[in-house]
Amino acid sequence: QVHLVESGGGLVQPGGSLKLSCAASGFNFSRYALGWERQAPGKERELVAGITTSGDSTSYSPSVKGRFTISRDNVKRTMYLQMNSLKPKNTAVYFCNAVSAYEDSSYWGQGIQVTVSS
Repeated sequence: QVHLVESGGGLVQPGGSLKLSCAASGFNFSRYALGWERQAPGKERELVAGITTSGDSTSYSPSVKGRFTISRDNVKRTMYLQMNSLKPKNTAVYFCNAVSAYEDSSYWGQGIQVTVSS
């Protein structure tokens, strides 16, 4: 019954922009901190960005700071990742995730491909 579904991925040219969305259902969305992770072929999965339950604080991997923006809408139960000035090295499968220390639980989406290429 728990679902996290990413959308908005695809192919984009270097320097271009893309906005990912993550629609959630089946759990208490507003009680979970959220984040985006990614995994490129042959690489370890890494945390890209995170956001607190209320959206009052965010964090970013140094490699994307200033270019990516994470946000959330607790009414729509949706999280977003605006990606600007994309680089080929940003090519990866991006996953949304939700974690709650109170519930001692976490969830992940199935992932969505982002390809940056000319």
